[in-house]
Amino acid sequence: MHDTAYEHGRLFFELYCSDAVRTVVELGSQDVNGALRDHAPPGVHYVGLDVMAAKGVDLIVDPDAPLPLATDCADAVVTSSAFEHDVCFWETFLELARILRPGGLLYVNAPSNGEFHRYPLDCWRFYPDAGVALVRWAARRGIQMELLESFVGQPRAERWADFVAVFRKAGGAPWVGKGRISDHVPAVNIHAPPGPLGMESRLMPDMVIVDTLTAERDVARQRTATLSDEVAVLRAALADSDRRRLAIENSGFWRVTAPLRSLTRAIRGR
Repeated sequence: MHDTAYEHGRLFFELYCSDAVRTVVELGSQDVNGALRDHAPPGVHYVGLDVMAAKGVDLIVDPDAPLPLATDCADAVVTSSAFEHDVCFWETFLELARILRPGGLLYVNAPSNGEFHRYPLDCWRFYPDAGVALVRWAARRGIQMELLESFVGQPRAERWADFVAVFRKAGGAPWVGKGRISDHVPAVNIHAPPGPLGMESRLMPDMVIVDTLTAERDVARQRTATLSDEVAVLRAALADSDRRRLAIENSGFWRVTAPLRSLTRAIRGR
């Protein structure tokens, strides 16, 4: 698990999970350099799902089949760095919503950028309005979900810009949280209903880097062109000096005064 995914997951459990959260289900739970399970509250019943046996996996699931869990069985469902590998993540979203109890929370972290990495496929990246789209998709299928927040986090050392979204299934007791994840991390394109999109940026974090490097490249190219012009002027001046020197050396005066120059050098040598 990369650096920002680990931190965003920690903040989800810290800010959103109250004492009422007794059962947590994670999709894509194998522990690779850290896991969301590390941040779960003590004493919760934690069920890790994945497509293969591995550390942190409690139940192996078929990605092409419904989850083998009862409807309304979980207080919180979490998934990180999994949706990009899911050929039909929108169907999986419905399954995760199905197993949530009314009022339950769904945490999704998926990349908005990053290198192509197959586990076993790499199919998707997520833009800022993906959370809005998933809520509308669920509504079309008869499941009412509320988007509590979503954002794109600024990358750190490992360069991933996470799309993070927290959803709440309709019903149950009103949600009372301790704040939003986006209040605690550098982020852009923040959906924090009911307000408008905050920190709106047309450019995603990797595109900001690309634009910055492109501008630096253009400045370097202009400087190179200027230096090339200066070098051309100096070369022309040097060529002119060489022509003048050769003209002097080939002149009759130069030949006549050669003995005098030899004598001068000899005297200076003494």
